[in-house]
Amino acid sequence: MKKKTWLAASIAAFSTIPATAMAEDAFFEALSSGKVSFSARARYESVDQNNALKDADAFTIRTTLGYKTGAFYGFKAFAEVEDVTELGSDNYNSLTNGESTYSVVADPDGTEINQAYLQYNGFDTEFKFGRQEITYRKAPFHRFIGNVLWRQNHQSFDAFSLSNSSFENTAINYAYIDEVHTIFGDDRDVGTFIKDGDIDLDAHLINIQYTGSPIGKLEGYGYFLDYNDNEAISSQTLGLRLSGAQALNEEVKIIYTAEYANQDDYKDGIMDDQNYYLAELGAKYKGWLAKISYEMQEGDGTYSFKTPLGTNHAYQGWADQFLATPAEGLEDIYFTVVGNVFGAKLVAVYHDFETDKGGLDAGNEFDILLQKTFKQHYTLGVKYSDYDADNDYTAKVDTEKFWLYGQVKF
Repeated sequence: MKKKTWLAASIAAFSTIPATAMAEDAFFEALSSGKVSFSARARYESVDQNNALKDADAFTIRTTLGYKTGAFYGFKAFAEVEDVTELGSDNYNSLTNGESTYSVVADPDGTEINQAYLQYNGFDTEFKFGRQEITYRKAPFHRFIGNVLWRQNHQSFDAFSLSNSSFENTAINYAYIDEVHTIFGDDRDVGTFIKDGDIDLDAHLINIQYTGSPIGKLEGYGYFLDYNDNEAISSQTLGLRLSGAQALNEEVKIIYTAEYANQDDYKDGIMDDQNYYLAELGAKYKGWLAKISYEMQEGDGTYSFKTPLGTNHAYQGWADQFLATPAEGLEDIYFTVVGNVFGAKLVAVYHDFETDKGGLDAGNEFDILLQKTFKQHYTLGVKYSDYDADNDYTAKVDTEKFWLYGQVKF
């Protein structure tokens, strides 16, 4: 009888535990049941240019350590520390190490918080507040908004962002950006608008994607950038894109892309409007892809169409001669082949460049990459780029770059 009384009393006592205590248990469970992420990428990069600069040789390693909590009433938190360390000699210009007699390898040393944000999922929407990486297309083709994932120090944003999927086959994305943490770390000033490696701005990003059309994915976007430290370069970009594929038979699939955007001054900006065009046509056959692309960024000799927040290494050649669009604009006709060789990914690209204003021959470039991933976590790669300048356009010189890298990621 006493046992039954004790049991009843115990049940009664347990039922009176405050809801706050149970909430605390759920909170600590969310904190402790999260996921750790880790990556390390060691890379050798060499640069040989036909100018007075010394050849560059850089051996660096990028490591990240992150933790995402479990969910607590729809809330999660994520933090990621990033470190870039030089291994060996500093025979290269990182843009912060003072070695200006060498060619540039823009991978400065440093440790920083790459991401730290609070996330909430509810109402068919994902909200993020804090420092975060923002992209709207598959890597590495972040043309307008990206994390510059090829460089060792990634680009991230202090921002509020949301992604809504309430409508069928539709993703509605919005972000407000307060500050950009560039690839230059904490010790680099560029002109009047990058201070200590950061860009202070008020930016509104709108990106809407619809995948329910039989002809392909439709994308509309508007990017409004207001630079607080150099208002004259503030701009707005409005664009439309269609990308899709159609099967001809069981083995051959045709792929295509068409995109147009217009860029003009915004707020106190002073640029004249310039246009952007992209057209691609290609085919996939038994795991191989071949395509021809035409990309035009207009320029009038004073102003040109630019993508200052994009992952620009993926465009206009891996030698990075046109990371910033020349004032004369740039036309790029390029051929791409992607396939699989002995289990490794092969990418080969040939570019032919010409300025928009004046039609000057701006050179050509050949790029090739061979990369293999083992057991999902380990990657080895080799990459080469050869830019051949032309006498018509004297702003650039012959440039060769070579990379050898290995990565582990969990």
